[in-house]
Amino acid sequence: MPVGFWNDPEGRKYHAAYFERFPDVWTHGDFAEITEHDGVIIYGRSDAVLNPGGVRIGTAEIYRQVEQLPEVVESIVIGQRRQNDERVVLFVKLREGLRLDDDLKSRICRQIRENTTPRHVPACIVQVTEIPRTKSGKIVELAVRDVVHGRDVRNREALANPEALEQFRDRVELKGP
Repeated sequence: MPVGFWNDPEGRKYHAAYFERFPDVWTHGDFAEITEHDGVIIYGRSDAVLNPGGVRIGTAEIYRQVEQLPEVVESIVIGQRRQNDERVVLFVKLREGLRLDDDLKSRICRQIRENTTPRHVPACIVQVTEIPRTKSGKIVELAVRDVVHGRDVRNREALANPEALEQFRDRVELKGP
């Protein structure tokens, strides 16, 4: 458990980040499982879980598959609200000089479908040049989701590269069905 945040002398941001959800209980925001031998498995952010068609999907399940492809440097996946549901949207950063074409999209979808479930397959795949990260190096799914949905991004000052968020705003690819 961290003991505090930089430039937060009264601990307001720290308290808001870890203690507002359940008063007096530290909540770190990751799904975790305690195993039968008292080990702990950390599955990832609980607030960034995808939910297409009511099926809960951890984003790490998708990253594990996509980033096995040699063309993909890294990726970030979000749920985009559509009508009364959510669709999976995958953003990929490709190796220098490569372009996302229909063949690569098909191979990405096949890799995901064959190694997870059809629900994991993104409805939309979009190429980006940079993935936004916190100053500690974590990708920021929630900030990308907020930008895609036209909401303000909270804690922008925690980002190492906030300018990267602009390439997720008002994407034509995200306007269709």
